[in-house]
Amino acid sequence: MKKVLGLTRRCIQDFDMIQDGDRIGVGLSGGKDSMVLLYALKLYQNFSPEKFELEAFTIDLGFDGFNISQIEGYCKNIDIPFNVKKTNIKNIVFDVRKEKNPCSLCANMRRGALHNALKEKDFNKLALGHHTDDAIDTLFLSMFYEGRINTLSPKSFLTRKELYVIRPFLYLSEKDIKSAISKFKIPVVTNPCYVDKKTKREEIHNLLESIYAEIPGARDKIFTAMKNGKEVNLWF
Repeated sequence: MKKVLGLTRRCIQDFDMIQDGDRIGVGLSGGKDSMVLLYALKLYQNFSPEKFELEAFTIDLGFDGFNISQIEGYCKNIDIPFNVKKTNIKNIVFDVRKEKNPCSLCANMRRGALHNALKEKDFNKLALGHHTDDAIDTLFLSMFYEGRINTLSPKSFLTRKELYVIRPFLYLSEKDIKSAISKFKIPVVTNPCYVDKKTKREEIHNLLESIYAEIPGARDKIFTAMKNGKEVNLWF
């Protein structure tokens, strides 16, 4: 975890993500990114100059086959309090509204449920497992489908919820996270969503992977441009 922790610490410090007394909830979906993030923040907590609380929060969307017990067992093994919020988001999106493009509505409802779950327990920060590749994918999705330049922010404040959202993994690549999963045998829960791997985001991700294969260093160059993007208000 040396590389993961080093890049996580640098991101936390560069964007002043954590302060003394913070109560941080990790959005734990069961996927590789959030599972590694929880473990990394648990380790970081041991040597962080700031003292903070840490708990895991999972939103159960209502899909059959979602393995809550595996997520709960993982949290128990690394001594992290686990919270789960059951919802009927799946029924609303797929059964009632029968959305042809369900991801946007589902994501909005999932975020709302997650924010509410944290606020119910007086947590002031939500940590999400988005990494470098997620940020780049989001940038190109925004340009291609929205006609604007927008990406994931390292740290943002939700005024209506009085809640900070932090992304300590933005300096890590997806490859770094996959390596940590393999090396430390971190469990990953299968995503039961019907449209998993069939989205526009997945198409953009695959397109970018083909660009990276053709142009060595392209991923790093794009991310550097994003970090230097103050003039177009990417992150500030």
